[in-house]
Amino acid sequence: MARWEPDAAGRLREAAMALYAERGYERTTVAEIADRAGVTARTFFRHFADKREVLFAGSEELERRMVEAVLAAPESAGPMDAVAAGVLASGEFFVDRREHSRRRQAVITATPELREREFIKMASLAAAFTDALRKRGVAPEIASLAAETGVAVFRVAFERWVADPQDADITDIMRATLADLSSLTA
Repeated sequence: MARWEPDAAGRLREAAMALYAERGYERTTVAEIADRAGVTARTFFRHFADKREVLFAGSEELERRMVEAVLAAPESAGPMDAVAAGVLASGEFFVDRREHSRRRQAVITATPELREREFIKMASLAAAFTDALRKRGVAPEIASLAAETGVAVFRVAFERWVADPQDADITDIMRATLADLSSLTA
């Protein structure tokens, strides 16, 4: 593959996923990823800070969409309804990403370092939700509780979605998970 071909970042993501599945995350090098993608290691580092970031690229965009939905929820929406709007807004992000998400989740689950990075990503999302709720006038302790609950719903729904053999829509699974939460608190 010629080095000048378009979508180097996409090719690097695909190469990394294939190598992580074949060899494991720990035994895969940046040089191998770059070689498989048909680019140089220097090109790799133009797109990603390190080999972890291949798996976490797009996290900022996902968080941005979710937070915007929390902020855009109707004024009359309570904290959990606003957070639910944020959780549901993530569904659009995952359209056509199911197989990638499954492969990514398998790599993360198998690697302690990546599980830690995923935990940090979820903590960042909870902090962003909390900030958004506080901007909506929600008291800090309630904002934090609603945000953490929303992140738990998102994480559980995402795990259900990647494991679902029926290929259900992620938004439907999120709605069902929110309904499960509601039945727990009734």
